[in-house]
Amino acid sequence: MTAWTHDNLGTQGYRLTPGEASRLRVGLRFPTALCLALVVVGLALESALLIALLVPIGAVAGWTARHPFDHLWNHGLRHVTGAPELPRNPTRRRHAFKLATIWLAGVAVLFATGASTAALALGGVLVAVCSLVTATNLCIPSTMFAWLDGRRRREATA
Repeated sequence: MTAWTHDNLGTQGYRLTPGEASRLRVGLRFPTALCLALVVVGLALESALLIALLVPIGAVAGWTARHPFDHLWNHGLRHVTGAPELPRNPTRRRHAFKLATIWLAGVAVLFATGASTAALALGGVLVAVCSLVTATNLCIPSTMFAWLDGRRRREATA
């Protein structure tokens, strides 16, 4: 894992040593990778239902310390790879999941109302952002939240 991808995990709120991050390299990407695959299928099928089914998954991910797909990793897949259990999701990562939940709901509504072009455009942006975090740990929403946190701290001390 490069220093940059490790720093990206820090921006999401994780406090992992480089060794821990390296051992969790696949596991930390698993929830976003699985969601990404399901979103791509939903967009390809132009399925309001499939996208809508991801909304409660995103909501649980955003409002609890564990993404539902973390449980698939922790109780199953990690044993196949010999990887450690995933840590709880930090606040910034959960906030990013909340934004994704709203985005998914919007895409589902657009598909349901027949606005497929708009749904595909918004869904494409979501795929791009999710691909970025899955491949590099660079989470654009977490980066925005980190910037806002830094700004608030600077204003509080000014």
